[in-house]
Amino acid sequence: MLTTAGRERQEQLSVMLSDYGRGRLLAYADSFRELSRSYREELANKENRRREGVSRQQVLEERRLWENRQALCHNLDEMSQIMARLAAEVFCLTPLSPREERTVTRALKQEGITVLDLFYIDRPARGDMQDTEDGEDTEGVTTIGLHMFTQRMAGHGSQEVADMLSVLLGRRLMVSVTSPQQIQEREGTYLFVEEPRFVVISGSARAVKENETVSGDNYSIIQSDRGWLTVLLSDGMGCGEEASADSSQVLDMMEKMLEAGFETDMALGLVNSALLASGDVAGRRNMSTLDVCSLNLYQGMCVFRKVGAAASFLKSNSYVEQISLPGLPLGILAEGEAQESQGTLHQSVSRELIDNDYIIMMSDGVLDALRESGYEDAMVRYLEDMREQHPEEMARNLLQFVLRCSQGRVLDDMTVLVLGVFDSHR
Repeated sequence: MLTTAGRERQEQLSVMLSDYGRGRLLAYADSFRELSRSYREELANKENRRREGVSRQQVLEERRLWENRQALCHNLDEMSQIMARLAAEVFCLTPLSPREERTVTRALKQEGITVLDLFYIDRPARGDMQDTEDGEDTEGVTTIGLHMFTQRMAGHGSQEVADMLSVLLGRRLMVSVTSPQQIQEREGTYLFVEEPRFVVISGSARAVKENETVSGDNYSIIQSDRGWLTVLLSDGMGCGEEASADSSQVLDMMEKMLEAGFETDMALGLVNSALLASGDVAGRRNMSTLDVCSLNLYQGMCVFRKVGAAASFLKSNSYVEQISLPGLPLGILAEGEAQESQGTLHQSVSRELIDNDYIIMMSDGVLDALRESGYEDAMVRYLEDMREQHPEEMARNLLQFVLRCSQGRVLDDMTVLVLGVFDSHR
């Protein structure tokens, strides 16, 4: 265990390193911002010097080059913002009380686990709500770090340690998703976070378009270490393997960025820029839709974002609300153009959640099959009459209802996702 003097020295060194790193990050942020500005000035100058009487092919090539450079400028601006935010992050490490420290250390030692250091991790409030929707605001959520190792070959599961800490400290703790699931023989730092108030159970049902073997719809569920659960549903343009590859590409990029700690809006902007700058020889682009639902499991709140995606529905008892946002799929409009046309990349709808709420997300093939019954209105009526069930059963019943309405025809890929939200404290 560290002595008091050793801890003070470690804290002083950490402050020095943090200040040094913060200065470097801010310098990098300024560099990216300046580089983006110079690119934009160059683009403006070239636009002013554009020649008259150029061929259609030259116009198309210049347009493609302009879009690619706009995407590059946008990415540079995003990187600058990321670095500036990272430089502003501050963590406070607070030692456990001597009594708590002795209790935890002795209990784990009996299990063959040696604790070298243990501390609370606090994130001071930033004074605004800018990051609340992206999981950065975790004020009041207990996080405990243990620097430890095991002396037994078999080792212990990290969740076993979390259960012991819950009993010893009187807090409901779980292993952070960023920590290993097994205590290793070599030293390492393991994080244990307060269990969220709400739990989510998901269910899904899918139907592939007639004469196709692969669905162009794909979805993913990502859980962060800060109590956020993000559900992504992407519908690739067209159908079959090509559409499936497009929607998978969108999900893969979003997953990597969200897991790396990017804000959802920032990740959407970067993915859109990447799709704008990509394309095959024939000029084909990936223009998939993206439906994003982010749930804060501590606060009981969800945020909907839609980029060309179909409506979602929030069912609370017999009341059903339709959640819709206008806009085009990814990879069509550059950032500036999207804003001019009431773009979709940064629009969102927030709702509070209570126990036994259900969130229903679906691809547009589901609602298109209800054209004879009234599209979204038909879905609202059916959900209002549906009694609460297990999410998996609800998803299957919803898809069967849609197939009955379409007389069994599957003219487009269909995907239904149901998220059941339950209060674990009740």
